[in-house]
Parts: sequence; structure tokens; C-alpha cells
Amino acid sequence: MSTYLVTGGGTGIGAAIATRLADDGADVIVSGRRREPLDEVASAHPRIVAMPADATDGEAMRRVVATIGERYGGLDGVVANAGGHGYDPVGRTSDEAWRSSLDANLTTAFVTTREALGPLAESGGGIVVVSSLSGLRAAPETAGYTVGKHALLGLVRSLARDYGRHVRVNAVCPGWVRTPMADEEMRTLVERGGAADVDSAYATVTRDVPLGRPARPEEIAGVVAFLLGPDAAYVHGATLVVDGGAHIVDVPTLAFG
Repeated sequence: MSTYLVTGGGTGIGAAIATRLADDGADVIVSGRRREPLDEVASAHPRIVAMPADATDGEAMRRVVATIGERYGGLDGVVANAGGHGYDPVGRTSDEAWRSSLDANLTTAFVTTREALGPLAESGGGIVVVSSLSGLRAAPETAGYTVGKHALLGLVRSLARDYGRHVRVNAVCPGWVRTPMADEEMRTLVERGGAADVDSAYATVTRDVPLGRPARPEEIAGVVAFLLGPDAAYVHGATLVVDGGAHIVDVPTLAFG
């Protein structure tokens, strides 16, 4: 039986990943700063346990990893999913906001994976880092978020290069996914007059996506489960884009579509 740690596991993509892994028979520990959503996810599945912790805090994550080892005898995989913050252009980003965005989007993954490397090397386990399409492209006025998500791919490649004999490491880059965080962005679009409601806002932002819709969190979870599983045993150092085809679109030709 496998044991996995999912950071940012209380809502959205993280909660869906935890549920999918637990449905597949694994023991799953969800971690994050807010206890309430973690407890909600854990209460819905007997194989999910909540362990609140700040993923930027090395000591806190060390305790989480140690507790997992004591209770479950080891750790087979980590999903570094925690993220957020950084929704301003460079000129309007304060020093404090910059540090906050990099902490949320990059440091969380760095600290979590660093603290888990020992147990993962012992089990021959895997790491999946959840980046974003913003790790490959730049959205407007999201400097901190964009830079943090780009940097995650460098972290994945560095981990894969240095620890590949013992741990498999890959990245997932979702596009629009219908989550509470994305709902807030859709509401912003509505407030700016770009859409009538949240549903039409999602339709607007995915209008030029080849599949023509946002992903469901469960669809991202399925990809993560694949990367942690035996069918992906030779997938290493990869960046898997899960965006409905958005990254293949040639923006300058949209007028001809």
C-alpha cells in the first residue's frame, strides 16, 4: 500500500488529487496552513488524514514527514501543489508581495521536496510538482505568480538531475481548471464587465482553447495519479501540459479562426 503527501490539499486541485489517490487505495496525508478545509477533505474519505503545516517552514514539514514515517512506515510520493499569490505587474509589486508570491508558489515546493527526499529515496518514490500554464507563458499583471510557476520547472529539472537514481520527479502544468481560486478570477472578470456571470466568464477565457472548456480538478488528478504510478516508471524530468490544447494555439492567427 502506498502513502502520499499532498500539499495544498484542502481545496481545488489538491483536494481532487488526494481523493483520487485515496480512491486508488493509497493512504493520503493532506497538508496546508488552514485546518478547516483539510479536515473537510479528510472527513470525506477514510484513507485521507489532515496534517496542517506551513509548507514554507522547514521544521514544520520535517515534523510532517517524520510523523508520516512513524505512522505509515514510509513515504512513496509527494505532490507539491500549494500555491497562489502574485497578481500584479512588476511595477506594482512591493517587496513584501514579491516575497509572499515566491514563498507561496516556489518555496513551498522547495521545502516540501527537500524534507521528503530521504524517505522517498528509501522507497524509490516519486514527486509531482503542480506548476501551471503560467509556468510556460505569461498572463497579464501576474508577475509574482508567473515567475514562481516558471521557477518550479527549474526546481523539477534540478531535482530530476540530482536525484534521478532514487526518486522520479515530474511537473504538471494545468491551464484553466474550475476551482474556487479560479472562480475568484472569473468574478474579477465579471466585475470588469468582461462577462455576465462566472459560467460565461469561463466560456470567455476558454473560447480559444481547442477543447473549448476548463478542466475539472479530477482531470488533473488523473494525470498526477498516472505520473506517480507504475505506468509512468520511465517518465522523469518531464513537464506534462494539461490545458485542453491552449499551449498549441498560435495567438497571432486567432483572427483567422
